[in-house]
Amino acid sequence: MKLKWSSILVPLVLVLCFLFPSMTSAAVEKEDYLIGFKKANEISAQMAVDLRGGDVIHEYEHISVLHVELPPQAAKALEKNPNIEYIEKDEEVEAAAQSIPWGITRVNTQAVHSTRNFGQGVKVAVLDSGIASHQDLRIAGGVSFVATESSYQDYNGHGTHVAGTIAGLNNNLGVLGVAPSVELYAVKVLDQSGNGSHSNIARGIEWAMNNDMDIVNMSLGGPTGSTTLQRAADAAYNRGVLLIAAAGNTGRSGVGYPARYSSVMAVAATDSNNARASFSTYGPEVEISAPGVGINSTYPTNSYTSLNGTSMASPHVAGVAALVKAKYPSATNAQIRQHLRNTSTYLGSSTYYGSGLVNAQSAVN
Repeated sequence: MKLKWSSILVPLVLVLCFLFPSMTSAAVEKEDYLIGFKKANEISAQMAVDLRGGDVIHEYEHISVLHVELPPQAAKALEKNPNIEYIEKDEEVEAAAQSIPWGITRVNTQAVHSTRNFGQGVKVAVLDSGIASHQDLRIAGGVSFVATESSYQDYNGHGTHVAGTIAGLNNNLGVLGVAPSVELYAVKVLDQSGNGSHSNIARGIEWAMNNDMDIVNMSLGGPTGSTTLQRAADAAYNRGVLLIAAAGNTGRSGVGYPARYSSVMAVAATDSNNARASFSTYGPEVEISAPGVGINSTYPTNSYTSLNGTSMASPHVAGVAALVKAKYPSATNAQIRQHLRNTSTYLGSSTYYGSGLVNAQSAVN
């Protein structure tokens, strides 16, 4: 039932008639306004349809508001009417914009997405500082191996940023990830300061094995290795888990651990010119490259930010690996790994770039 109005609209009719006696809808350009009244009454809002220079478009049923078309002069005059609480222009809005970060475009994901392949059914674990609840992420589950932080919620931001590059949702806001439909798992092995330990990472890898993860992204590392960490990585790889890690940000030779292990894909970073990022660690262990400079992605408190690092490059590769796994579910981790290398775009020295820039379109097609 529509609301009825009291004598509020009678003065409205009289004001417009006497202030604008010569106006006609044909002669005066009108604009859309929303008029809020202080109280409802018994007279139908449709009485205002006959106003000279004004037309009622809609009377709201549950709020004392009219949507009207009025000449700007009439709207200005009505602001002084004591029965009117407010009058505002009916402004246009548009769908919230979803941006595609340049790295997502550079690794050619659009052609894959056009085939409706978004990584459905693939389990990806992000071993990092956790993943924060975010409007642009869907977290399937997770665990924390940080003794002082029982929740996998991210209090640092790094893990959330990595997660967005892999799996930023395909919606009308924020950023789009490489594989937005994967099952995303938060495995916290770094604390809120971004610090962790070999034991935590090994436990995270063990959890990935026990929970049937297809792909593990490790945007972390250090200059020294660990036999325990290597054994965990080797065991996971032998169990069919594809492990992908950041090469490091020293800008020098000497890939960090765990990326340095043969059971892990080491990822270097490139800039928007397809050149090696100045900070990207290099060496013979580098297996493949991906964008890692000025990467915009998800961040805690439903925000977004741009970061640099091989940490940002690694999730591009993890996302592409997920697209390949979704297209070829029976492919093994070793087959996907080799396929990513074989279909990458050559950039130059393997010491800097490995096999080249990961290429989703070539890998999936």
